[in-house]
Amino acid sequence: MRITKFGHACVRIESGDTVLVIDPGAFTEQDEAVEGATAVLVTHEHPDHWTVDHLRRAEAPVHTIAAVAEQVRSADAGLDDRLSVVRPGDRLDLGVPVEVVGEKHAVIHPALPHFDNSGFLVDVEGTTVFHPGDALTVPDRPVDLLLLPVSAPWLKISEAIDFAVAVAAPRNVGIHDAIYSETGHKVVTSHLERFLGEQGGSYARLAPGADVEV
Repeated sequence: MRITKFGHACVRIESGDTVLVIDPGAFTEQDEAVEGATAVLVTHEHPDHWTVDHLRRAEAPVHTIAAVAEQVRSADAGLDDRLSVVRPGDRLDLGVPVEVVGEKHAVIHPALPHFDNSGFLVDVEGTTVFHPGDALTVPDRPVDLLLLPVSAPWLKISEAIDFAVAVAAPRNVGIHDAIYSETGHKVVTSHLERFLGEQGGSYARLAPGADVEV
């Protein structure tokens, strides 16, 4: 098994012949993020989580919610035959089991639309990996590795801490990390290491293209 963190919210999970790529978006500059993908998963419609160029380059089936599928078809009708719409609670067999979790994006501001968002629980070689997208939905079963959003217009550090503590994964890797400075991330890391360490967990933030230790 290999898990690689690419730019911002993009994560690539490889197991045998299966290569899942989650949320290759506008801040994911490396072409290798989607090369050889057997499936692409997209959590929601915001451009930092998908681009039509990445979907074209992947040449793989795309599994996503209805709101994203509609936008993908509008951007490139030629991708329609690769789209599969998923709904909360769906269980998929994509070479490894995947469960669709949650329905709504975290609130950015009450005056703005409340977007749809579904995260993905991936069971791979005895490890459960959770990518929540832009939401703080806690799964109803244990998670071994949480891909933890750490910087966003919709997120306070207290919310990131509370979410990670509630999920209680022994390992946490920072994602959704493109909008803070390195100084800001040092503050985030110090808080997460403290709170997660108190319950026996760990936190790491990786450079784009780096592998997660599994």
